[in-house]
Amino acid sequence: MKERDLVMQFDPTLYLITDSTYHTADSLLATVDEALAGGATLVQLREKDAGGRAYLALAERVKAVTDRYGVPLIIDDRADVALACDAAGVHVGAEDLPVEAVRRLLGPDKIVGATAKTIEAAVSAYAQGADYLGTGAVYPTTTHVTTKITPVETLNAICRAVPIPVIAIGGLTADNMGVLANSPIAGVAVVSAVMKAEDPRLAAETLRGGVLRMRKEDMHG
Repeated sequence: MKERDLVMQFDPTLYLITDSTYHTADSLLATVDEALAGGATLVQLREKDAGGRAYLALAERVKAVTDRYGVPLIIDDRADVALACDAAGVHVGAEDLPVEAVRRLLGPDKIVGATAKTIEAAVSAYAQGADYLGTGAVYPTTTHVTTKITPVETLNAICRAVPIPVIAIGGLTADNMGVLANSPIAGVAVVSAVMKAEDPRLAAETLRGGVLRMRKEDMHG
């Protein structure tokens, strides 16, 4: 991805990952809209159980929302869906297509993110062309995605091992993300903390404010 585009578009401060488990399509869209109004800076559409046709249909609707806010939409797993809806990029996990294959499919101007739970995986993903990494889980999660706890020390070591943004993920809320106060992360990814919130806009505002406060404290620490 071009450096100029990264500067203009890519802000991983508050990375919202969707979960439709407890949403209709309409309520999911409304939640994403509210979260963006509250300051979410990046959105990943994650549909583990959807077929390609349904995934694309929802992706097109979500992209219409993210486009209104000028926020990039990342598609989880599916490079074909990302291409079909002209999303900003794709995020892949350890069991998905390799980063280098996704980069070939999407070209140099799209965002490619990867999950990395070890320094070795992080360095490999960067070498293959990843633009950012998601690392965790920092805490146990309530999502239906299988997670393994990643110590903050490992998260910090990954941040130091690669020159691309590293985003912390996994059970993070406004109340518990203080554990990341001295971490060189680029941002925080959340699912339930926003997708299950009674007031997604307020939840996003609070979370983003917490990340920005940690960043400011680190600068002056």
